[in-house]
Amino acid sequence: MMSDWILQQVKGWQSWTGALRRHGWRLVGAIVGAIALLLILFNPAAADEVTIQPSNPRLGDTISVVVRAEQEPMVQFEGDAYPAFSLGGDRYRALIPTTPIDRPGRKVIRVEADSNTRNLAVELRDRTFGLQRITLRGGGAGGTDHEFARVAAFRNIRTPNKLWNGAMRRPADGRVTSEYGIRRYYNGVFAENYFHRGVDYAGGVGAPIYAPAAGRVVLVGRVADGFVLHGNTVAVDHGQGVGSIFIHLSRIDVQEGDVVQAGQRIGGIGATGAATGPNLHWGLYVNGKSVDPVPWRNAGFE
Repeated sequence: MMSDWILQQVKGWQSWTGALRRHGWRLVGAIVGAIALLLILFNPAAADEVTIQPSNPRLGDTISVVVRAEQEPMVQFEGDAYPAFSLGGDRYRALIPTTPIDRPGRKVIRVEADSNTRNLAVELRDRTFGLQRITLRGGGAGGTDHEFARVAAFRNIRTPNKLWNGAMRRPADGRVTSEYGIRRYYNGVFAENYFHRGVDYAGGVGAPIYAPAAGRVVLVGRVADGFVLHGNTVAVDHGQGVGSIFIHLSRIDVQEGDVVQAGQRIGGIGATGAATGPNLHWGLYVNGKSVDPVPWRNAGFE
């Protein structure tokens, strides 16, 4: 009966108002909070909008920031903006490099996407790097403006296509002689604000060097062309701000513009440039900064 339904609604309202008088606005606040939680849980756009990996990075790590958005997001870290490239669908990814000379501690990653702004905190952990004493033949060698300009241009490349796939491969067969991040004395003088920007591999002159991942050769430099510090050099663009550089080569087997595949031979180990002996120096750069290649070899980035 309609009259019974009306009576039930009146009783319900009386019960609600009585509860409101007894518990005041605490009850209202609880209800509003529950409604807000339900809106978040059932709004797919609000869930998992940003994924940061690794969640506890160390100095030298590359930080991956994946954002779900309808349009390309803006990603900032320590006042610098980093490009976000499409991973397909509504997913974009920015790669943030960290180095041994950065300050550890709490950092904020700012993400602007689809008219929303999020400030996400991440703890950048400290890390201990080794110390090494190096003696260079003839007291060392100063680089030329030509080679520095070419290498700087390589570090500034940001192509949108991702060319690597999965974890990167070992670029040489020999043992590691110098790890990433090592601080150095050169001919007895400590190098301030310096860290070893790569990994060195031992090997005899001419031992093969392999591309660790697919990419396009963007730099071939030779001692005869003014590469007196780096020696014979090859640099490969892997796409999306990621690139490899190989220095001190005895032989170069590729040309600028060549597309190489992971595991393809690109040259031979040598001692050209400022080298203590035959070795390969492999440097991995992300958005212009030298990062630790080990995470890229162990697990890689999507």
